[in-house]
Amino acid sequence: MVEKFFKLKENKTTVKTEILAGITTFMTMAYILAVNPDILSAAGMNKHGVFVATVLASVIATVVMAFVANYPFALAPGMGLNAFFAFTVCGVMGYSWQFALFAVFIEGIIFLILTAFNVREALFNAIPRCMKYSVSAGIGLFIAFLGFKGAGVIVSNPDTFLALGDMTSPQAVLCMLGVILIVVLMKRNVTGAVLIGIVATYLLGIVAELTGWYVVNPDAGVYSLIPNFAGAEGLFGGLSEVAFKFPAMSEVFGSAESILTFATVVFSFLFVDLFDTLGTLIGVATKADYLDENGQLPRVKQALFADAVGTTAGALLGTSTVTTFVESSAGVIAGGRTGLTSLSTAVCFGLALFAAPIFIAIPSFATAPALIVVGILMLESIVKVNFEDITEALPAFLTLAMMPFTASISEGIVFGGISYVAVKVLTGKAKDVSIVMYIMALLFVLKLIA
Repeated sequence: MVEKFFKLKENKTTVKTEILAGITTFMTMAYILAVNPDILSAAGMNKHGVFVATVLASVIATVVMAFVANYPFALAPGMGLNAFFAFTVCGVMGYSWQFALFAVFIEGIIFLILTAFNVREALFNAIPRCMKYSVSAGIGLFIAFLGFKGAGVIVSNPDTFLALGDMTSPQAVLCMLGVILIVVLMKRNVTGAVLIGIVATYLLGIVAELTGWYVVNPDAGVYSLIPNFAGAEGLFGGLSEVAFKFPAMSEVFGSAESILTFATVVFSFLFVDLFDTLGTLIGVATKADYLDENGQLPRVKQALFADAVGTTAGALLGTSTVTTFVESSAGVIAGGRTGLTSLSTAVCFGLALFAAPIFIAIPSFATAPALIVVGILMLESIVKVNFEDITEALPAFLTLAMMPFTASISEGIVFGGISYVAVKVLTGKAKDVSIVMYIMALLFVLKLIA
């Protein structure tokens, strides 16, 4: 039954491979279970309630991806979007978290409508091949950067922006050992190499803590790696504090100013989520070799439907915008090719409700090796760009470079899209540009100057 539904043989995979890939994807994105509640609690939301909402929204969206789209993509509340929710809408702008949740809910409804009328599918298909190839590579650099930063291999520097971190710290040492371990296991064709690398790095971290090398210091953001089950039973009670909590309509529609502000907030969520999701789908699909001869993704409408459902359900449950996670590429690298991978990830999210302390205790330096290795492998697609044609090379380069430089997938697409249209038109190749791409480039320009 599983074979027939998910078409495992057709996709040259097995149940074992798919399950291991799903677990791998979950392990690389499990950090969202700790980070999302922490960020949204800054807006005044109940932390335990947001944790449960994060789990449930992730399960719903990822299950839809598994059964409707049959792709190995996992979804959860997106980073960046949750920060905009908490620190901009609720912080700088001063609106309630209920106001922000309602904006996310409306965004989800709009996404459902756009998906139903194939608008998002048209946007996906309009992005030129050179950008699709470079999106995959750009995401690779971006997630590798996140891995290096999460392990302290790269740190902020006021003079040079970035600098090499303390390479004698247990986080940095164990991260690099994990990278080497994963690469060696992959070279030896060991099944589940990425997952083994994550678990091994985490276990070595526990040993480092028990021997005193890894020193716990919460004030410095260095937390214990040993799971703490005390108080875990209080997780479920908080959901009622955040679920189905929308603002009084007078807060949203009470004045022309509030209506305009609400529309602006909805558009901001909409824009970033739209192109982050498109970029992630393009990048992971390219790596998995899902794109057809025309550079299009079969069943892209179904894949986009999953994050629209997730965002809508997430807002009702009490969390920020749900989006496809770039860490899905870790599962693809581990061999995941069908919805069984994403179903396995969804099951892991569900189990996290009952084993939350374990997953929350897994540090970023333990998942960093997976992100770095996946980043390396995703660079492969950049060789498909025709660098002999400078009108293809420039947008490909800007797409690739701006993702890690701006820490945003959507900004990479913005710069790549504008430059693609500009150089094609100015070099007499306007016919290479689709009408949809012209419209997208205009929206990108308006976003930059707004």
